Amino acid sequence: MSRDFSTESLVHDPIHGYIRFVSRSGLPADEVAEQDIIDHPWVQRMRHIHQLQTAWWVFPSAEHMRFQHVLGVMHIGSRVVEEWYESLCSACQNVPSQAYVESIVRLAGLLHDVGHGPFGHFFDDHYLEQFGLTHEDIGSHIIEHELGHLIQGIRRTPNGRLQPLEVIDPQQVSWLIRRPKGVAADEEGHPDWLRKLRSLFSGIYTVDNMDFVLRDAYMSGYNTKAFDLSRLIHYSFFTPQGLTIHSRGMPTLINFVETRANLFRTIYFHRTVRSLDLSLEELFPRTMPHLFEGNPLENLDDYRGLTETSFLVDVGRWADSDDSTLSELGQEWQRILCRQVGWKMAVERSLNFHNTADERTTIFSEPDLVLKRVRQRLPKSLRDVPMKVDVARHYHRPSGRLPAGGQNFLLDTASGTPVELHDDELFRALPVSFIIVRLYTQDHEQDTHIATALNAVLGDAIDAKTNM
Repeated sequence: MSRDFSTESLVHDPIHGYIRFVSRSGLPADEVAEQDIIDHPWVQRMRHIHQLQTAWWVFPSAEHMRFQHVLGVMHIGSRVVEEWYESLCSACQNVPSQAYVESIVRLAGLLHDVGHGPFGHFFDDHYLEQFGLTHEDIGSHIIEHELGHLIQGIRRTPNGRLQPLEVIDPQQVSWLIRRPKGVAADEEGHPDWLRKLRSLFSGIYTVDNMDFVLRDAYMSGYNTKAFDLSRLIHYSFFTPQGLTIHSRGMPTLINFVETRANLFRTIYFHRTVRSLDLSLEELFPRTMPHLFEGNPLENLDDYRGLTETSFLVDVGRWADSDDSTLSELGQEWQRILCRQVGWKMAVERSLNFHNTADERTTIFSEPDLVLKRVRQRLPKSLRDVPMKVDVARHYHRPSGRLPAGGQNFLLDTASGTPVELHDDELFRALPVSFIIVRLYTQDHEQDTHIATALNAVLGDAIDAKTNM
């Protein structure tokens, strides 16, 4: 198809340059444009939810929203389909047209975060969990039931048109954005080519994490070019086993994994970021009943209006409320909004683990036990000092087989056979995971005593492991 500039629009992005999408102008009346979905209230809502759930309070330039991120993921989706479509056709039978594959990947990229609530993943853990939900569950419902009729009307991408009888299936889009469950039933009814595409959203390197590593590194000031996206895409392709990387691309993949881990260390797990999270944990259960109650799936209209912007505006007004409960909550929120964080880091320790058994058996897998033992090691006069323990975990790499649909493979050039990317030979320079253990108090007066107590607990844990 020759380029039709009358149906194409551009948005400029600091990470990817120009991002193309199909605009409404010039389209036949029976077609839906990508712009119709981009401009839909569910997607525009993401302009009001920060990409970095609380880190933007600590890194002043990291004010970017999930809206910019999902446009970037949509763009990377086009890039990888352009490079990998031919290999997908070689690896699978009955693959739809390139425009169809590109379209569902672009839509999944654009909509993968559409179910998020205020403060992103924090909202999953501290509100949605009570209903057995994640933002992916809500996003899948929105894709199928709120946006499905629009998705079915998409007929083209900026790079090509769907074939005459092809109609995009919203259920395929919603399935792509959900994490694999690791059970056979999750795979049933889905064609092989679609199961292969799931690794673009669940795996070691995905269209999602490739964008957020670049974007978060750039916007926080950590690094203006965190890893080589073009080289990683260039050396990747599909085989009958799944998404595969050539051995020449492994150094770039390892650099990507290391950079992502360093973002967790320095940005997402920053001591003040985690302190803010501790303060939010205390306030959230008392706050939500005044802003939103019940299962979001049973009240989607109100949920669509619940964003970080609406949340922070509402709690910011409470300090002046005549209601004593709201006034007290509002004063606590004012302190957070002004970064008067109540919890101060007293001591920090980092530990790397080279196998999952070590991580599971360490005392730090039970934070409450750590706190209990630290208190036992403190002088009696200090054992009741207000204190919180925070254990931040990050997994560098898979330590075992990923669930079906999320595996990544390495092409062994000696044998010509793809092998799964999970064993120590492939990532021997990287630990499986790391944890950062921090103890927080309300002032710094007892830091020395608390550090001594934590060191003693660490020593006890090492001695116990040595004597096993």
